[in-house]
Amino acid sequence: MEELVSKMSLEEKVKLLVGVGMPGLFGNPPSRVPGAAGETHAIERLGIPSAVLADGPAGVRILPKREGDEKAYHATAFPVATMLASTWNPEVVEKVGAAMGEEAREYGVDILLAPALNIHRNPLCGRNFEYYSEDPLLSGEMAAAFVKGVQSQGVGACLKHFVANNQETNRFVIDTIVSERALREIYLRGFEIAVKKAKPWVVMSAYNKLNGEYCSENWWLLTKVLRDEWGFDGFVVTDWYAGEDPVKQVEAGNDMIMPGKAYQVRPGRKDEIEELIKAVREGRLSEEIIDRSVKRVLKVLARTPAFKGYKYSNQPDLEAHAKIAYEAAAEGVILLKNDGALPLSGDHKVAVFGTGQIETVRGGTGSGWTYPRYVISILDGMRERKIKVDEKLAELHRRYIEEMRQKEEYKIRTFFGQPIAPRLPQDFLSVEDAEEIAERNNVAVIVISRISGEGADRKAEEGDFYLAKDERSLIEKVSRAFRTRGKKVVAVLNIGAPIEVASWRDLVDAILLVWQAGQETGRVVADTLIGLINPSGKLPVTFPKDYADVPSWTFPGEPRDNPQRVVYEEGIYVGYRYYDTFGVEPAYEFGFGLSYTKFEYYNLHVNLENNKVKVSFDVLNAGDYAGKEVAQVYIKAPKGRLEKPFQELKGFHKTKLLKPSEVERVEVEVDVRSLASFDGRNWVVEKGEYEVRVGTSSRDIRLMGKFTIEQDIVYPP
Repeated sequence: MEELVSKMSLEEKVKLLVGVGMPGLFGNPPSRVPGAAGETHAIERLGIPSAVLADGPAGVRILPKREGDEKAYHATAFPVATMLASTWNPEVVEKVGAAMGEEAREYGVDILLAPALNIHRNPLCGRNFEYYSEDPLLSGEMAAAFVKGVQSQGVGACLKHFVANNQETNRFVIDTIVSERALREIYLRGFEIAVKKAKPWVVMSAYNKLNGEYCSENWWLLTKVLRDEWGFDGFVVTDWYAGEDPVKQVEAGNDMIMPGKAYQVRPGRKDEIEELIKAVREGRLSEEIIDRSVKRVLKVLARTPAFKGYKYSNQPDLEAHAKIAYEAAAEGVILLKNDGALPLSGDHKVAVFGTGQIETVRGGTGSGWTYPRYVISILDGMRERKIKVDEKLAELHRRYIEEMRQKEEYKIRTFFGQPIAPRLPQDFLSVEDAEEIAERNNVAVIVISRISGEGADRKAEEGDFYLAKDERSLIEKVSRAFRTRGKKVVAVLNIGAPIEVASWRDLVDAILLVWQAGQETGRVVADTLIGLINPSGKLPVTFPKDYADVPSWTFPGEPRDNPQRVVYEEGIYVGYRYYDTFGVEPAYEFGFGLSYTKFEYYNLHVNLENNKVKVSFDVLNAGDYAGKEVAQVYIKAPKGRLEKPFQELKGFHKTKLLKPSEVERVEVEVDVRSLASFDGRNWVVEKGEYEVRVGTSSRDIRLMGKFTIEQDIVYPP
């Protein structure tokens, strides 16, 4: 490595630290993998090839069609990250990561820009679907599993967006003001878990400022915390066009600036290569710092398929990966309500309402978009599984969609090649229509859809967080027509993040949360409706009763019309930590999810030994269906000098598929160090009696035990 760097000119070194510009746009040459997000400069005289970086939170994002080429280059559309977290199953998430890694490798991609693990601070963040959870432990464990899977295929994974990138509004300039305690306990913790457990090749610094300084220019964040404290040994890359000063970025420990040529889209910015060379020649930047970053980048690039001369096939195993996508989605489906409506029996005649049955949402827009071979709509999934759908009603929906999409205000438009479909009014049937449909069918299924994406946040308004008037009217009309005849109504939520449900859930008999499940969405919905899948997903986020209950009331910052600064006033009280501590009733709590069967917990043992809390207990399937259960271990700390949440998730385990009357002995180990709080200088585990709370959600605690820490334990950062 030293010898190679010594042979490089200053210009070659700097070029290695800056991308080639957005491939294929603004006059830049296309990538050798069309649709890839970025590429590094090759240094041919030294045998250093270019490396390709592609987006990939829900699948490898490359273009499926190439000019003059009849072949298709589709990649699998997997469930969005929030749904992966809903599985609470790291093994399944690792499988998804390995499948994405194989597709990346076989399509010539060297580094996959995933996973994204920013905390769900607020339900309105436009990219929450790309992120896992409101809880750092669950986020970190899911991300670590994903990274292990990707990197098992010989390509790099990139953790993003480091850190506190929890909104899209003014993301390039917003200054996130957050205490060091909240940073370390909530926003950094998931990254720390993933870095230490999975050793990702790359970390991406975030767009936003952190306490007054851009994340990509923040030495404390990128060097002191990430490298010195956590031992990260890969390279750090900027988010695309992030920050302002390339010299500060490299000095801070941000090794690569992407995509290069920021002046093409950010007015006032200069050419990064020229700026870095100029800074070295003028003595404002040491060439030793340049060399440091070059070595970090080369160390990673030397492991890539491109560097090793790998002959990629352009033929990943899409059939096998479709099965993995289905499996992951099947484990992430969440049953929020079920008053005897599900599963459906085989002879039911089903009336499906809502345009989402046809225009099913597989995932969000932006870097999380995908180009799969197919997407199974909810309607087609039900047809494929021989569910007796009302074809007359389905045809009415098809014609309605076709007619409405011809109108100017509802036409599907494209943005950077991605379709943007305005939401259609849902209530186009009369009361008489609903009555007639209810007469000839046994059950109603109403599909509610939402989509969001990169660059904009959602709104606490009708048609987004709240139901639109037309959606509410449709539900009321269908509910009245079916329930007065003693027939059931099921709502299917095809959404990327929480919506308000408390005001209308009594109008339906069951609510199935299918998130955005990728290309297999329709099959997974159908199989869950008829009981081939027994829902085993649990909420990785709280569903608030009303937006006014959300603790992050400062979102998206001040001034409201053009936020420049957002203060995290809630501190460590994010998600369930807030709702549980301050007694605010959610619509559905963190960790919640029903099943078609019932589980019982008993025989708890808690043992503290060698700084490990070993928690063991039995889970019994006490119902009539085979199913899986997610057992959650929360710990309640004693009152001490540091303020603490009521309880915090410290471990979890998803059982195997348990047959009726089958028992699994569950063992969860909690490291005492994970009980520590940050006091401003050190991590401290305060002495006293701790309560172990084992449950099926954060509010449904089945077993309680205790252990005692005899004296304070202090860990330096």
